[in-house]
Amino acid sequence: MAAAPPLTLADVREAAARLEGVAHRTPVLTSRTLNSLVGAEVFIKAENFQRVGAFKFRGAYNAVAQLPPEQLAKGVAAYSSGNHAQATALAARELGTRAVILMPEDAPRSKREATAGYGAEIVTYDRYTEDRTALGHALAEDRGLALIPPYDHPHVMAGQGTAALELLEETGPLDALVVPVGGGGLIAGSATAATALHPGIRIVGVEPEAGDDTRRSLAAGARVTVPVPRTIADGQALATPGELTFPVNQRLVDAIALVTDAEIVTAMRFAFERLKIVLEPSGATPLAALLAGRVDRLPRRIGVIASGGNIDADRFTALVGG
Repeated sequence: MAAAPPLTLADVREAAARLEGVAHRTPVLTSRTLNSLVGAEVFIKAENFQRVGAFKFRGAYNAVAQLPPEQLAKGVAAYSSGNHAQATALAARELGTRAVILMPEDAPRSKREATAGYGAEIVTYDRYTEDRTALGHALAEDRGLALIPPYDHPHVMAGQGTAALELLEETGPLDALVVPVGGGGLIAGSATAATALHPGIRIVGVEPEAGDDTRRSLAAGARVTVPVPRTIADGQALATPGELTFPVNQRLVDAIALVTDAEIVTAMRFAFERLKIVLEPSGATPLAALLAGRVDRLPRRIGVIASGGNIDADRFTALVGG
């Protein structure tokens, strides 16, 4: 993969202009109870209210919208466990093209059904034995489709960064930004925007304890591959950081916090009972890190990106009601 040009605040601002009137400007939530428990003032960017129920729509639309007309006429492809699948399917529909999405066989049923509901064709694979990146590239090449990866794309990263841009526009300067980390696109875009606007801000990523590939990679100074993690945070069940996202995060991310599945469930329950919102496991990991005391050097004003809320009622009840 050819090296991408450096991601800049200007790229994120251009993405924001492209998304205006298309993506939702999601609310920023606060809670006195949460502030008291954490010992800081916390501002939660509720991306569970974004179109398709997650931040992924920002990046997918920003990327698909910049394809030339001749490619739009042919269609797009993507690989994803769910949120990017839905996002690419909806972006394709909004822009008048078709989408073919590669999804793992064990992807949550609600995410598969939603992706199909946006008009996409779904092709499945085994995430534990097959390489989705290789399969996705082969699928796109065979069918003449433009591949829109879930994070390793400059336009996707820029689109994801608009979540942090909006948060900071509403809150003003923050001391820290806590962001879930899967492939690294959300935190790369968010860190780019946040550190450009407020150079002193501390960027903290959060991974499930079972899948700490980014933490290990940052410690090693190079991308490290771990076994595909088995965690309830399916959106973060990745084996290695992105090729394009990692250099950005290596430069801008200050720390990675790890959370257990049990801590994620506690955060999901807190969000439901006290914030009155539904978060999927991946979307709850930053909140879990704060509630479990996993973020060291805790500052005074903290921004959190709650990345999504795509979980069906049965699974939510099984996790939170147990």
